[in-house]
Amino acid sequence: MTRSEKEKMLAGEMYNAADPEIQADLLVTGAWLKRYNNTLGDPADQWHVLLCERLGEVGPGAVIRPPFHCDYGFNIRIGAHVYLNFNCVILDVAEVTIGEGTAIGPAVQIYTADHPHDPEQRQAGLQFGRPVRIGRHVWIGGGAIILPGVTIGDNAVVGAGSVVTRDVPAGAKVLGSPARVKGC
Repeated sequence: MTRSEKEKMLAGEMYNAADPEIQADLLVTGAWLKRYNNTLGDPADQWHVLLCERLGEVGPGAVIRPPFHCDYGFNIRIGAHVYLNFNCVILDVAEVTIGEGTAIGPAVQIYTADHPHDPEQRQAGLQFGRPVRIGRHVWIGGGAIILPGVTIGDNAVVGAGSVVTRDVPAGAKVLGSPARVKGC
């Protein structure tokens, strides 16, 4: 049996993003984002209700301050008391998991979308995703970028403006571009 492009996307395999089913999901999420991002002056409990409509999992007390941007939403799982500040972007063609108590500064970007190095595959519209996992009680400073396939361990700190290209051990502090472990 042939798998759909969406099934391939969710499995982390090469898929064609122009597929009608995938494009339909993007349109639904776009309409949801328009509603969500128009709630900036509303109480956080209203945000929570809307987040539960679209995200894969939303723990109690989790907050994402609008404006917020994502591809699909259903691939995002956030634990209890997670906090994302204004203007965060999550490209969630693969799963993004954010552990409880994690705080994410403004304009942080989390990417799961990746592209083949072969130019013919790129020209054919193929891409793939690699999951991002962020542990519990992590602090990610404003403007940081988390690249596809990265895991950030519990209690880690990512400095503002850092570009995280590889896994971050639990309890580590990283900063820079590319982000590197910093001593005490």
